Order: sequence, then structure tokens, then C-alpha cells
Amino acid sequence: MKVTIEMVAKRAGVSKATVSRIINGNYLQTTQETKERILQVIEEMNYKPNLLAKGLKQMKTNVLGIVLSNLKNPFWTRVLEGFEDTCRKSGYSLMICNSNEDGQLEEELIRDLRHRMVDGIVVNPTPGDKQHFMQLVDEHYPIVIINRKVEGIDADSVTVDNRAGARLAVEHLLKLGRRRLAIMVHDPVGVSTWQERIDGFCETLREHGVPPEHYEVCIVPQQNEGEVKKAVIDLLERFSPDAIFSTNNMMTLEIMDGIHEYGWTIPDQIALLGYDETVWSKHLQPALTTISQPSYEMGALAAQKLISRIKSKNEGSGATTTVLEPSLIVRKSCGSGIVK
Repeated sequence: MKVTIEMVAKRAGVSKATVSRIINGNYLQTTQETKERILQVIEEMNYKPNLLAKGLKQMKTNVLGIVLSNLKNPFWTRVLEGFEDTCRKSGYSLMICNSNEDGQLEEELIRDLRHRMVDGIVVNPTPGDKQHFMQLVDEHYPIVIINRKVEGIDADSVTVDNRAGARLAVEHLLKLGRRRLAIMVHDPVGVSTWQERIDGFCETLREHGVPPEHYEVCIVPQQNEGEVKKAVIDLLERFSPDAIFSTNNMMTLEIMDGIHEYGWTIPDQIALLGYDETVWSKHLQPALTTISQPSYEMGALAAQKLISRIKSKNEGSGATTTVLEPSLIVRKSCGSGIVK
């Protein structure tokens, strides 16, 4: 049986006009409790307001949504610049959402964006269940996945070759004579970028004949404040590495704090190489050697792919994946010669 707006209104205990306002993103005359109740009923009844009538089905808002996993990370600033510049040139506005690595919140944000009738959505996915992505694809809703991969989802995507980035980092450190390497990373389960950096790190060391006892993968909890510094001090105490590869720019600052607190100096006693170039990387003491990702290009390409899908009414060719290449920016944090 087809679900109608009358049925939604009856179950939610409100008028059709109230349901219509919520569907169109007009919350000013509605309490938070009523809004949440209506959205819950819409989800439970699998009501699709954008399919109600031909006019609404063809409605175009010229607004795109983007859901990112952690807006505290400065990497996303340049991604958003590329995304917004491309949107503006094509006549689109955008709505920015932050899932804060919360899968349930991510699903709610995507649902809310659809209720607001955005023309398409770009997502940097969180770990966890991906049923909501499968539903979007099944309904031929325009969506593009960026940065991280979602296995089994036939959607356009823009990623970076993280294995290649790790290879650049390791080969640079080995070239400088570093022989006891550690990689520091948050729990990679469900996060393709972090897992690929670990894989690239280990594969490159094996290819260069470095024995397993001379390198270590150090996994650090993401949510607990102070865990990175604590892990660094423990790592220096028990493993005594001569180089650390940080897989996240926010983690890099905490690693530096831990090294300094332990009393070691960079790069004399230990090299530090960070993943992601930031505006502050060159201003650190010492200036940080980094793996730079083409973040602006990632945002621009994601917007181009999404707009192309919208204009073609999500018909035509199958899903495409664009893999961008990282680069090495050499500064002073790894030293400049063979370590004695």
C-alpha cells in the first residue's frame, strides 16, 4: 500500500501542513519534539515525499549536501574549498554537515539532507553499517563517496592512493638511514585510509628487507584525550624507534608533544614524518616533512562527479573511481643524512 502524507500526519498526530513544513525544512513553527516525531514516522513508514507527485519529483533546489567525518581536521578545509568553488561556478549552493565519526549521526544527517531536498550528497563515510548507502544507490539517488572506500557500494568515488603515500614516507626515511620505524594510527577497522597506510608501510619495509622486529604498528584509541602522548612515551621507552610515521595531521601535534616530554629532540634523536600537509606544517620547529594529499582537487572532482550525475538524472555509465596521487614535501623533521 502506498504511504501518503495523510497517513504520516495521522500516525504523528499532526496536520498535513505540519508534515509538509518538516519535509521542506521549515522548522520555525514546530517544536523539536514534534519535528523528531514526524521524521521518525517518515522513516518507519518509508515515506518518500520526493516521489509524491511529478512536480515534486522533478523539483530541483540547486543545493548539494556534503557530510564529513571530522571537521576539526584541517585537511577538510581545502577539500571544502575545492567543492564549494566548483559548486559556485555551476550555480549550486551547499550544506555542510559533520558526522563526528558517528555512524548513526551520519545516517540521520543524510536523511535530513534528503528531507531538505538537496539535489545530491557527497560523503566521507564513518566506520559501521552501510545499509543507508545501499538504499541510496538502489533508489538511484546521486551520491559520491570521497576519501574513504565503502566496499560493495556501486557509487562514484574520489580517493587518494594511501599505499603510495606510505611508500613515499618509508622510502624517504630509509634513504636517510632510519632503520627502526614506527607507524602511529587510530583503530583502522572500517577506515580504508588508515588500513591502507598501514599496509603500504609494512609492504615497503618488507620489500626493502627490514626485519619485522625493526618496525612496529602502534594503534592508538581515537576518542580519549592524552592517549597519543601516552602511547608515544610508551613507544619510545620500549621500542626506541629512530623514526615515527604519523598517519593523521592532528595526531602529529600530539606525537611531537610526547617526544618533547620524553626529552628527545627532532630530528637528532628521532625523525617525524606526518600525513597531510597543513598551513602550519612549515611553521613547526623543526618544519615538518609531510605526505601531501591533493585535497582541493579531491573536493573539486567530487563536486564535478555529483553535478554530472544530477544533470544526467543518475543514468548512463556505471560508477567510476578516481584515485589521486600523493606527494612528498621534504623539510627538516627527518634530518638530512645518515643517522649515526
